[in-house]
Amino acid sequence: GSVESMSTNPASTPENPVAPETKTTLGAEPSRPEQPAPTVHRYTAPDADRQRGSEYAEVLAYETQQRKNAADRRIGRGKHHAGHPAGHHGEPDGGGSLPGPHPKKRPSNRHGKPFGHRLDHDCGLDDTRRALADSIANRASDLTEILRAIHAHPETAYRERFASSTLVEAVRGAHPDLTVTHPAFGIDTAFAVELTSADYDPEKHRTIAILSEYDALPGIGHGCGHNVIATAGLGAFLALTDTLAATPDAFSGRVLYYGTPAEESEAGKELMARAGAFDSVDAAIMVHPYFMDVADQAWLGRRECRVTYTGVSAHASSHPFMGRNALDAASLAYQGLGLLRQQIPGSDRIHAIIDRGGEAPNLIPATASLHINIRSKHAPTLRALSRRVEEVLRGAALMAGVSAEVTWDGSPMTMPVRTNGPLLKRWVASQRAVGRHPYPPGTVSDTLAASTDFGNVSLRVPGIHPLIGIAPEGTGMHTEQFALAANTPEAVAGALDAAFGLAFVAVDYLVDDELARAVRTHFEEAGGAVDVEGYFSGM
Repeated sequence: GSVESMSTNPASTPENPVAPETKTTLGAEPSRPEQPAPTVHRYTAPDADRQRGSEYAEVLAYETQQRKNAADRRIGRGKHHAGHPAGHHGEPDGGGSLPGPHPKKRPSNRHGKPFGHRLDHDCGLDDTRRALADSIANRASDLTEILRAIHAHPETAYRERFASSTLVEAVRGAHPDLTVTHPAFGIDTAFAVELTSADYDPEKHRTIAILSEYDALPGIGHGCGHNVIATAGLGAFLALTDTLAATPDAFSGRVLYYGTPAEESEAGKELMARAGAFDSVDAAIMVHPYFMDVADQAWLGRRECRVTYTGVSAHASSHPFMGRNALDAASLAYQGLGLLRQQIPGSDRIHAIIDRGGEAPNLIPATASLHINIRSKHAPTLRALSRRVEEVLRGAALMAGVSAEVTWDGSPMTMPVRTNGPLLKRWVASQRAVGRHPYPPGTVSDTLAASTDFGNVSLRVPGIHPLIGIAPEGTGMHTEQFALAANTPEAVAGALDAAFGLAFVAVDYLVDDELARAVRTHFEEAGGAVDVEGYFSGM
């Protein structure tokens, strides 16, 4: 008739009696007596004999292919090459076509004719663009080495010392006179490099920023291909610098090359923005590797939320009525989030885990917590979803009779990407010049949408974040397969083509006043600059 102990140590209960603890050597644990063998029942998953989710993947692949076919029919082209093998870049042919960054044979369409490589000779930029392509071709070997070196040294958020130093040293080695700031914006692995034309006047000329990411994923390495992003940004910046050094009047304005760490879950660009990185920037551009060439896809905003429920512990058998169960609140909240999914758009996301739910089953849990991510396609809907989620969390606390502490954005939020149409058209033109034909926005289902902290930049200044094919069709990002693809000839080809594309867009934006006006008009009509830092305050 003894009352069971309320200790949270299972070994101190009558079912697991132990002798009184004796003084042990520092760091040693008391030995546990041998226990009888437990009874174990194992149940295999009903679909363990097949790839999980394959039905959905097949449907999404079919839908994507249908959209690609429709895009091909609209422009009357033959079979589209989503990813290009190494050696697809253009060669000078004496007829005014653009030499690709890596001069090899161009791909052909089904009629045996090369895809369009002709420059617009009326634009006055054909010589400048050819100089950009020549620079990238001349530096292709060095850029390839850097891509492979960063891939071989994966570093997670804010630890990217090798990657950031490698990129900085490449700039210093190529152009020692440039102003390089490393570290920058209060982040050890961020950097900034400035290139200005001799006639640069901040009152007259524009500034464009080119961004390189280089952080890797824990346990996977470069499963998001940030080594490709890093190399593309570097190649673009060096091409612009080489061109301006050879022809000082090639363009007027300022180019900022930023190394942006910690994109994966930490939103390093938001911290850079709050430190003033984009205060004097007129536009910002970058590129991301993918399994196909597509001008744009949906990039969702993301917020992190943690809720801790605090109740009252009690003996779960003899005095449960004395307790207030925090795990009940966590369980109710988890179920409430699941039910909320019916009332949100298909492009929104809610994913959560219960990361603390008690210490022992014979105790009413006094503390329980959830870690939640939410995502939405638009900034206003992300804010609305945040409110709905917090209402669910508060309601769960009320039902369980416990208190709740809700914490948002332990790491900065990422915002939805707002793509600038006029800049994106220039990107598409640049890729057609090297034999790629990016599919239009909307080709890839929103179901495949992810998040990026470039969204935080794109709501402050006009920007683009297009995708370039380096991997076999359908390869998912954040996988070992994508990490392998990021160190292939296709990855090198993608990085070099992307370097040319970024440099192409940068020059066009700096020299073309009509384009710059269109970029600004599009940005303002889409909502203009957003106070990202204060967007969710007072929610």
